Amino acid sequence: MATKQPQFVNGEIYHIVNRGVEKRNIFQQTSDYFRFVFCLYECNDKNPVVMRERINRREKKNYIGDTYVILKEGERVLLVEILAFCLMPNHFHLVLRQLTDGGISLFMKKLGDAYVGYFNKKHERERMGSLFQGTFKAVLIKTNDQFMNVICYVFTNPIELIEKTWKETGVKYPKKAIRYLESYQWYSYLDCIGKKNFPSVTQRDFLFKVFRGSNNIKKFVEKWILYKSELNKSLREISSLIHDEE
Repeated sequence: MATKQPQFVNGEIYHIVNRGVEKRNIFQQTSDYFRFVFCLYECNDKNPVVMRERINRREKKNYIGDTYVILKEGERVLLVEILAFCLMPNHFHLVLRQLTDGGISLFMKKLGDAYVGYFNKKHERERMGSLFQGTFKAVLIKTNDQFMNVICYVFTNPIELIEKTWKETGVKYPKKAIRYLESYQWYSYLDCIGKKNFPSVTQRDFLFKVFRGSNNIKKFVEKWILYKSELNKSLREISSLIHDEE
């Protein structure tokens, strides 16, 4: 069944999610993650895109993983602002602001075609059906509070790789989780807190404006983790008391 998309409006911000069909991994190797990040950068262009495995010319370059991307002033016409992203083994999150009519739809089509074509060829699955479970899901972000919470949700997603049920039970080891987030490579959080990772992929000015600086992004994310941890701890304690009384 097709997912009904909102009507994408220029200047509005959307939280976008897609996952592998049957929740299968869409990233199987480190090179897959790098390729998707490369696609995020390269496909965010109104002009036709020719994907390149590696470029070795003596021009202004920006290093993205094991791929060089040529940067020429005035050449790219952005379809969207990529405000944040997070790649997980079987799904991904994007926070996008549309810049041009049809920008999000075109960007997502180019991104899907580019990455799926690469993935299917590399992993020999050309005749195995779709890589993704269907059309991406998109939610309009209406307020600054909603935006801040979505950003925190996206940036704390990797915690489930070390504490699978943390969203339901809270983080058992908050300090460990915070350290892990600062070591996880496949998202834009590091660039937001001053650790250079994939800086050319995202446009972070609006995010810094809403949070009032990169330091506050880090503080907000950490407080969000601690709040959820304390909240769930309190709920467990209340539940335990109720059961004891019974």
